[in-house]
Amino acid sequence: MVRCKICSLNAGHPGISLDNDGVCNLCSLDVAVEMFENFTYVSRTYEEFANSGPNERGPYDCLLMYSGGKDSTYMLDKFVNEYHKRVVSYTFEIPFESSHAAANMRLAQERIPATFVTDRSDKIKDMMREVFNRPVPERPGKYLDEKLPCVSCRSFFVIRAILHAWRNNIPYIILCADPQQTLTMESNVRKIVKNFYQIFGRDRTGEFFSGGLEELLFADERELPKIVFPFVALRDEYDPDRIVAELKAKGIYESSPFETHCTLFPLLNYYSFRNWGCMFYKLNASSYVRAVNRNKDYDRSTYSVKFPRSVDVAEVEDRLRAIVFEIAAGEGDPGAHEEALVEVFKQLDAGEDAARYVARSFLDLRTVAADMGIRLD
Repeated sequence: MVRCKICSLNAGHPGISLDNDGVCNLCSLDVAVEMFENFTYVSRTYEEFANSGPNERGPYDCLLMYSGGKDSTYMLDKFVNEYHKRVVSYTFEIPFESSHAAANMRLAQERIPATFVTDRSDKIKDMMREVFNRPVPERPGKYLDEKLPCVSCRSFFVIRAILHAWRNNIPYIILCADPQQTLTMESNVRKIVKNFYQIFGRDRTGEFFSGGLEELLFADERELPKIVFPFVALRDEYDPDRIVAELKAKGIYESSPFETHCTLFPLLNYYSFRNWGCMFYKLNASSYVRAVNRNKDYDRSTYSVKFPRSVDVAEVEDRLRAIVFEIAAGEGDPGAHEEALVEVFKQLDAGEDAARYVARSFLDLRTVAADMGIRLD
C-alpha cells in the first residue's frame, strides 16, 4: 500500500493525492479554500454571539447541543455559570448512545441550571441503515467520504436542533465540535439542509423529516438561527486534558476522553476499512504525524485524540483492520480479540479501563449491526 511519506495517509484515501515526491496534498497545504473561509465565518459568528445581549424574541439566548461528552459539558457549564446565558440544553436521544454519556448527562442535569430538552426520532435508524448498506462508493471519492455515516448522523440531529431553535425563536445554536471536527461540519444553516438533500434526495429527506425542511429553505435569512462553534473560534485555547480535569474537579464528568460516546464506533471503523481501507481515526492520526514532523516539541499535535510519539500509525491501522474484519465475519476467539484490541488502544495512549471499555464495544459489532439492519459483507 502506497502511503504519504510524511503523514502515512493512503494514496487511495478519499480526496487525497500524492505528488511525484510521495507527499499528499494535505501535507503540501493544498487544501480547499472553503476550509479557510469556514474558519473566518465561524470566528465572526462566535464574536457576534459572545457580544450579544438577551434575546428579545424569546426566553432563551441560545440552544446548546448537549451530548454528554467533555466538550459540550464544558461549554454548557461555562455559558450558564460564567457567561450567564439563558441556555436550552438540547439532546437528541440517539439509540446508539453509550451508557457513559447518559451518566454524564445525569450529572449535568443535577448541577447545571439550564433548561434540558430531549428530542427523539426513530427515523435516524432508517437513515443510518441506508448509509451503511449503500454499495461501495466509486473511487477516488471526495474528502471525508470515509466519515459519511458519522457526518449523516450528526447532520440529522443538527437539523432537528435547527428546526427546534427556529420554531422557538432561539437565535443561536451552540455546536461544541473540537477544532478538527469542523472539517466535517458545515456552519451555514441553509447549506446543512441542502447538503442533506444532496446525499439522500428529496423523497427520502421528506420521509426522514416528515416534510418539515422545505420551509427552512425559504425562510427569511434574518429569522434563521446561526450556528456557533466556540471551540473552533477559540482553537488556540483548546486543551482536552485541561477540560477533562476541570470537569472532573467539578463532579460533572466521569468518562475518559478516549472513550467514544457512540456505540456505532466499531461499525464506523468497519465501514471505513471496507470502503476505503483506512481506520476511522486515520485523519486524526495523520494530523498527529504531520504536526510532529513539523515540530518535534509539540505536546499535542491533534485536537481530538492525543497520540503518543512512539506509535506506528500504519502498524496500528493494519492490526485493527485484521481484528475488525475477523469480528465482522464471526471468526476467531472473542477473548483473544479483546486482549489484542486492548493492546492496540493502549498503544494509542488509553488507560486500562478505557481501552477495555472500547475493546468490548468492538466485540458487540455483529449484535449492533443486526439490531440496526446493517449488512456485514
